[in-house]
Amino acid sequence: MLEEPVENLFKEIEPRPSCIIADMCLPFTNRIAKNFGIPKIIFHGMCCFNLLCMHIMRQHYEFLDTIESDKEYFTVPNFPDKAEFTKSQIPMITQGAGVWKEILDGIDDGDNTSYGVIVNTFEELEPAYVRDYKKVKEGKVWSIGPVSLCNKEGVDQAERGNKAAIDQEECAKWLDSKEEGSVLYICLGSICNLPLSQLKELGLGLEESQRPFIWVIRGWEKYDELLEWLSESGFKERIKERGLLIRGWSPQMLILSHPAVGGFLTHCGWNSTLEGITSGVPLLTWPLFGDQFCNEKLAVQVLKVGVRAGVEDSMSWGEEEKIGVLVDKEGVKKAVEELMGDSDEAIERRARVKELGKLAHKAVDEGGSSHSNITLLLQDIMQQSQIKN
Repeated sequence: MLEEPVENLFKEIEPRPSCIIADMCLPFTNRIAKNFGIPKIIFHGMCCFNLLCMHIMRQHYEFLDTIESDKEYFTVPNFPDKAEFTKSQIPMITQGAGVWKEILDGIDDGDNTSYGVIVNTFEELEPAYVRDYKKVKEGKVWSIGPVSLCNKEGVDQAERGNKAAIDQEECAKWLDSKEEGSVLYICLGSICNLPLSQLKELGLGLEESQRPFIWVIRGWEKYDELLEWLSESGFKERIKERGLLIRGWSPQMLILSHPAVGGFLTHCGWNSTLEGITSGVPLLTWPLFGDQFCNEKLAVQVLKVGVRAGVEDSMSWGEEEKIGVLVDKEGVKKAVEELMGDSDEAIERRARVKELGKLAHKAVDEGGSSHSNITLLLQDIMQQSQIKN
C-alpha cells in the first residue's frame, strides 16, 4: 500500500536520496533501494541481545521441535551468556507459522538483504551482544542510542510519543513531595492490555506494599470498568495520599528522571527498558509478548538491574482475557519489596543501574560511542554514494 507512493516520492526528490533508513516492518523498501541503486539500512527498535537471539534461533529452528513442553526451559545455543527461555517466550519473529508466516518471511528477507542495521542501544550496555551481532552483519551495525536522550527540552521529554495526559508541573509537584528513591512508577505499555482481574490484583498489591506510586492507566475496552472498580471499591480514596493515577499518556522520561523515582514496573518494551536504565532506575519486569521476554532476560539475568514480577507465559495479542491472573496481589507486593527494599541485593542493583545510566549519557555525548557511531554511519553512507557516482 505504501510502496508505490514512496517510490513516486523518490522519483520527485532532488537531489536523489543517498540511502533508505526504514523500520524492519517495511520490507518493500528493499525493492525501492534496489531500483534506485542505493543502500537500505534497517532501524531496529530492539536491543542486540534480542537481535542476536532471533538470529541464532532462526539458525537452530529445528531445535525447538525437540522441546516437548511449552513450559520447559531451554538454553539458547552459542550465546555469550546463559539465557533460558520457554518456547512461548522466544521472539515471535523466530516462529514463522500460521497467519504471521508471510509477514515474518518478508521481514526476514528484508533483514538478510539490507546493507546494515542501526540499533537503539549503546555499546557499553551489551558489549558482547553488539560484538557478536556485528559479526553476523559483517560489521555493518551502528549502535546510536539511547535515542530518548535526543530530547533535551522538558516539553519534548513530556510529550515523547504523544501529548501527556497530566500537566508536567502538576506531576513534578507531586514527585517533589516524596522522598528520594521512594516512588514506584508503573506503566505497562500502549499496545497489550492486561485482563481486568489482573489489574485489580496489581492495584491491591501496590496498595499493600505501602509504597508511593504513579500508575499509568490507559483507555481500552475495559477502561470504564476499571475506573468504576477504582472508585467503588474505595481504592482511590485509600491510596490518595501516596498514589497518583495518570489516565492516558504519561510524561515518562520526566518521571523516570526525577530523584523521587526508585523503581519502574515495566512491560519490558525496549524503549521503556532502555529509558529506565538510562535514568538509573531499577526495573520490575512484567513482559507480555514479542521481544519483551528477551529484554527481561537482559535486564535481570545479564545486567542484574531488574527483578522479575513472575510472569512465565507470553500473551497472544487480542486474547489477553483468556490468560487471567498471572501475578496475584501477594506476588506483586513481594516483587515490589524485593525491588524497593534495603537488602544488599537491592542496594547493589541500584548502584549498577545508576552506573549504566551514567554510561548511557556518556555514549551520546561528543566523543562517546553512540556519537562516534553516528559519524561513522554518515561517513559510510557518503562513501557508498561516491562509489555509485
